[in-house]
Amino acid sequence: MFKKLITFIGLFAVLVCTAQNEQLFEKATVSYNAGDYEDATNYYLDILENGKHSSAVYFNLGNSYYKQNKIAESIYYFEKALLLSPNDEEIKTNLSYAQNMTIDAIDIMPETGLSKLYKNVTGKLTFDEWAYTAVGFMIVFVVLYILFYYAVYSSRKRLTFIGSMFALLLCLLSVVFAYVQRNDFDKHRPAIIFAEESAVKSEPNNKSEEVFLIHAGTKVNVLDELNNWKKIKLTDGKTGWVKNNDLKLLKDF
Repeated sequence: MFKKLITFIGLFAVLVCTAQNEQLFEKATVSYNAGDYEDATNYYLDILENGKHSSAVYFNLGNSYYKQNKIAESIYYFEKALLLSPNDEEIKTNLSYAQNMTIDAIDIMPETGLSKLYKNVTGKLTFDEWAYTAVGFMIVFVVLYILFYYAVYSSRKRLTFIGSMFALLLCLLSVVFAYVQRNDFDKHRPAIIFAEESAVKSEPNNKSEEVFLIHAGTKVNVLDELNNWKKIKLTDGKTGWVKNNDLKLLKDF
């Protein structure tokens, strides 16, 4: 009885929270359409405070900040939306608009043909989506194998056997892609610079040499951290140390 009561309370809390988030989303949409971008931003942030993370909320937050000319914040939330929906062209377009407003123009190191091909293939889906795809192909394999087992005619047996083996192969490939995507996701720690101007040091201390400057909105990858410093790498290959407060990590869901 006690367990049922706890379950009921949990389900009721989820329903209340969902309804509250929907109301906040509607209020945010109304405020945004009315040109009250600051109120819209606050409503979307309230949704995040309630634990609701989605590409739609992040995307709308990016738009709201962009309208307020807060470019670093805009890029930050567009990038978070892109992590959840990597193939969304609208997010990519709006992100490019925001990136054009930044000061730094940093080159991207060219990728080899094989590396580019592998990223193009595995990057079509997130690791969760590849995992779901693998489950789907496994179900297809089981169904086709059952049909093969009970098939009477040799032609049907041959077709269902070939189909089941093909589904199994696609299932295994999807598992591999999910594993690769998960490894890439865990290995990379992207972040956005929020400081208007950040001095990148050669070592993690204030007395070390300043190697270059970067500005708000620049995307970096965090390689290491020590005390109040983080070692970063730019897309052109440059590395250095910045203070923790100068950036925000993107994968802090």
